[in-house]
Amino acid sequence: MSLPGDGSAGDDSAPITAEVLLCVLTTPHARAKRRIAALTEEIKALKQDKAVKQRKTTYYVSQGQAIHRMVALYSPIEDLVAENDRRCEETDGENTTDRQDRLQRGYIELAKSLPWMHDKLASLDHKESEDMLKKLKRGTDSACGDDTGTLKDLVASWVNNQCCATPLIRADDKHHRGFVNDACGKLLCPAEWRWEDPTVKAGIRGRTTSFIVSENSWPAFMYENYEANDENLEHGLMKSKLLVMGFKAIFTSPSSANEVDGDGDGADVIENCRRTRRRSDQAKVKTCIRFTLLNITSWHTVDGDFDYQIFWNNIVDFFEDPPGAAAQSRIDKLLEWWTRKVFGRNHRQDLTLDVVSKMSVSALAAQRLQMEDAALDSD
Repeated sequence: MSLPGDGSAGDDSAPITAEVLLCVLTTPHARAKRRIAALTEEIKALKQDKAVKQRKTTYYVSQGQAIHRMVALYSPIEDLVAENDRRCEETDGENTTDRQDRLQRGYIELAKSLPWMHDKLASLDHKESEDMLKKLKRGTDSACGDDTGTLKDLVASWVNNQCCATPLIRADDKHHRGFVNDACGKLLCPAEWRWEDPTVKAGIRGRTTSFIVSENSWPAFMYENYEANDENLEHGLMKSKLLVMGFKAIFTSPSSANEVDGDGDGADVIENCRRTRRRSDQAKVKTCIRFTLLNITSWHTVDGDFDYQIFWNNIVDFFEDPPGAAAQSRIDKLLEWWTRKVFGRNHRQDLTLDVVSKMSVSALAAQRLQMEDAALDSD
């Protein structure tokens, strides 16, 4: 007699395997519904992951724009980080080069502008750090184009109004700017020469060896009233109306750039004066304005005999590397002048308790208490 499932000839049923015994049969329709639900959850998770990555990318790109505007225009972020790491590892920090000092000052400004970044770099692995720095670089690259694009149209209008350009400079045309245009030429002319001198004008336009325009000269547009004092070249430097207008157009709003004749409107002074005091902000503006005055249509670090990176370094060094205490005092006064010009005057520090007690809000509160006391006495 054969046993069930032993495969002998007397057994008419199919063999029953262990796999069949361990599963509970379900309909294909039910299995398909569950599979679709599982795939839907996977797609939802992927979308959420993509959204998180997109938010991170948007955040890092926007933060990267601040680096070019407030930290360093030319130094790569990786170089700033590497220099700070080098100084942490090397105990001998006395024998440093000018470039290393600039990089370290740049990293310090980076830590101030993006306070989250120092700790973030320490918590990420190498691949994650590279990805974050790549996104930040996207922001830094876009910032320069955005700012010069903003200033290109505005500077044309400002020069037309202030310098009575003839012919007028068109906002959509850069080919008729630069030294071929008298108004732009006067603003771009090095401080040691006078654009009105026919010899100077012909020499600069002819690019002769006697009149080389390079980053070693301060352009006239950086001076108050666009004129330098040969006996005191520091007098009026960094105080031109064009610079203040450019700064406000980039860092506050284009419409606010038209309000530079007074000492500002006083809005948000306490919060924003620190931004004005950052030297790199102003160096950024000066570099962009020079580009917008020229007739070149694309940004190059070196334009003919003019090296923008060295020009940038010269401006930052003027603010950050004064020769002594007297020069530092003049720099501090200059930065206070900029704060007033951009954000206005503020005297909140003078609102002592004694002064406030004599103002109408405090006076009214005291009068109301007196009236309450009088009412109680009458009862």
